[in-house]
Amino acid sequence: MVSSGQALAGKRALITGASSGLGAHFAAVLAAHGAEVVLTARRTGSLEAVAAQVREAGGTANALALDVSDAASRAALVERAGAIDILVNNAGVVREGAALSQSEEDWDTVIDTNLKGMFFMAQALAPAMRAAGGGSVINVASVLGLRQAGGLVSYAVSKAGVIQLTKTLALEWARHGIRVNALAPGYIETELNRDFWQGDAGQALIKRIPQRRLGRLEDLDGPLLMLASDASRYMSGSVIAVDGGHLCSSL
Repeated sequence: MVSSGQALAGKRALITGASSGLGAHFAAVLAAHGAEVVLTARRTGSLEAVAAQVREAGGTANALALDVSDAASRAALVERAGAIDILVNNAGVVREGAALSQSEEDWDTVIDTNLKGMFFMAQALAPAMRAAGGGSVINVASVLGLRQAGGLVSYAVSKAGVIQLTKTLALEWARHGIRVNALAPGYIETELNRDFWQGDAGQALIKRIPQRRLGRLEDLDGPLLMLASDASRYMSGSVIAVDGGHLCSSL
């Protein structure tokens, strides 16, 4: 994690998918830099544990249940959360499998969460941001929105949509002082995928990364804080890849 400070003092940040992994880490980073964080996810038990950890570290955190793919859940969340300065649109799911065997149910689950839910969360919070004079929306995309990988058709399509969504909202909302940018992580090691990376298939993928290593959660801290703070006040519609050079690797 980068050195803590108060660059986000007085700001309120809402993070979706904050019960584990990237979302939980993002919440801790933003809180360490002065933001009051609102953690949201479907798994409320895990969510409360993450919020408690943030508070134990000296931050201010609240936990609220949210299913980004459900309209009623989004509406209830927005009413309870209040005004938000920073939205980290992080909630996402994966359904692996060959394109020929992808079910309509799995396709809908991924698109409804990763793309549709992301749009409607941004749409729901944007009016209050506009009334307050601006805000920052950070959409968590992926390098798989820019490159391809077998067995992840719905996920890759959803993340490609996130990138185009980011640019379109940036264009429309710039006049309202709302910046919309995307963070596109490459392969990041978390507690959920650590076993895979230690196996033969995972090691083979690591060899294809120019830096020859996986990303760590803290590798995302700098780009996240830049997009959340006034350091990126003249940036909107940008897609920042944090991938060890993966996107520029040879075919």
